[in-house]
Formats: sequence, structure tokens, C-alpha cells
Amino acid sequence: MARECYICKKKATVGGSITHRGISKKAGGIGLQLVKNSKRLFKPNLQKVKMQSGGGRISALVCTACIRSGKVVK
Repeated sequence: MARECYICKKKATVGGSITHRGISKKAGGIGLQLVKNSKRLFKPNLQKVKMQSGGGRISALVCTACIRSGKVVK
């Protein structure tokens, strides 16, 4: 089963984690240097809930944004 929201199809997206080092120019240094740019995943906050779907109850992974907005009928 894919790790995505059953309702809005939200899933993990790829981004970057940027690392800086050094002392800022304001503090007397030569400025912040870019040291590393590593790839990382931004994962959605998925919760397993039992919900009504098609006349029956199913267990599905749903993001918290859909739960809070009322798209899920428990």
C-alpha cells in the first residue's frame, strides 16, 4: 500500500536540507558559506482511521488536513 492520503492523494515530496557554516559579516566574519545541500523527503502526516466509504466501513490512511476539514466521516 502506498503511503499517500486516501482522499486528497497527498504523498511524500522531495526537497533539500541546506547546511551553512561560518560567522555572519555583521558579527565580524566573512559570511555564511554553503557547506552541503542534501536531498530529503517531506512526508505527510498520515493517520490510520476507520471511515465510511460506499456504504461500508474501511480502514484507510488519511492526512490530518483532511480529518480536520471534515472530509472524513468516521
